[in-house]
Amino acid sequence: MADAPATPPAPATPPAIAPTLRVTTMPADANPYGDIFGGWLMSQMDMAAGLVAARHSAGRAVTIAVDGMEFLRPVFVGDEVSVFASLVKVGKTSMTIEVEAWRRDRHSSATDKVTQARFVFVGIDAQRVPRAVPPMEAGA
Repeated sequence: MADAPATPPAPATPPAIAPTLRVTTMPADANPYGDIFGGWLMSQMDMAAGLVAARHSAGRAVTIAVDGMEFLRPVFVGDEVSVFASLVKVGKTSMTIEVEAWRRDRHSSATDKVTQARFVFVGIDAQRVPRAVPPMEAGA
């Protein structure tokens, strides 16, 4: 049986856009070994994607799916985590947002991509019923 292909190395530089969210990891976000919980990282990514979805839809939006999350590198207590989120697709009520998380050691300028995923949000109204969202701008 052939070995599975190796995961390609993560790019060395983060996206050339401003991060949607940036936070310093704290001991409460980690296990006893100082590794940040994957669920904590995923929640930061969900918050960043939610900011993009709310801004685009001009209202409330909720997460309905997350696709393709794989943890590439560990994150440690004290690291700066930058989350980059970009709208990539819009349907009648849904928005697909590509999200990447990057870590930077507190005392260094070296960065590592730690994970990425696609988040799907649906715009909802005051009764929590799906509502139409604006189309994606041309060239976006």
